[in-house]
Amino acid sequence: MITVNHLYKSFGDHEVLHDINEHIRPGEKVVIIGPSGSGKSTFLRCMNLLEEPTKGQIIFDGQDITGKGANINKIRQQMGMVFQHFNLFPNLSIMDNLTLAPVRSHMMKKEEAAEEALRLLRRVGLEDKADSYPGQISGGQKQRIAIVRSLAMKPKMMLFDEPTSALDPEMVGEVLEVMRGLAADGMTMAVVTHEMGFARGVATRVLFMDGGGIMEQGTPDDLFSNPKNPRTKEFLSKVL
Repeated sequence: MITVNHLYKSFGDHEVLHDINEHIRPGEKVVIIGPSGSGKSTFLRCMNLLEEPTKGQIIFDGQDITGKGANINKIRQQMGMVFQHFNLFPNLSIMDNLTLAPVRSHMMKKEEAAEEALRLLRRVGLEDKADSYPGQISGGQKQRIAIVRSLAMKPKMMLFDEPTSALDPEMVGEVLEVMRGLAADGMTMAVVTHEMGFARGVATRVLFMDGGGIMEQGTPDDLFSNPKNPRTKEFLSKVL
């Protein structure tokens, strides 16, 4: 689904990512863990060019998206992105938040988009919030809406950038539940998170990042039970 070749990213003189080579196969759920400042979110944001790589190549679904002729807006329709702070339009109702992109991109007519939005709201138990505004619902509800807003575009892959870190602890579970459901349905996912229980239970593969590189990766069992890299061991000893 996605291949990353020799990815580098610098902000001025500060190198944030150094020579990353990685791939995610269709249906995989790859969870990226590591300390703050290790480059996790930058790596994720480079996958759909929200951050422009300084050097390197990213191939998504067979297409070089870092190439000159790539239509990145078209490509982003296939890669749902869920942010830490929801990024819903506060002046639009939940229904309008969900239907805006499918209608604007001529993917669906308004009636069809509204029907699909209601189906997705039912899926996350928020059908009764269709006419509410983001300011009227909780953080956990906002994040569930943000997830189904991405799903409304019928993406081939979902990117999650610390989707629960801005939530009160009691709201984290309801968002992770939606993500578990997506994983069970076979969605290809790349997730940056500090939720180790989610990584253990859902990931097909866990990547541990530090200092702008991938230090170690493996199945959740391997990585959590038998880490090889001393830095991985040190990190996990503090968070588990």
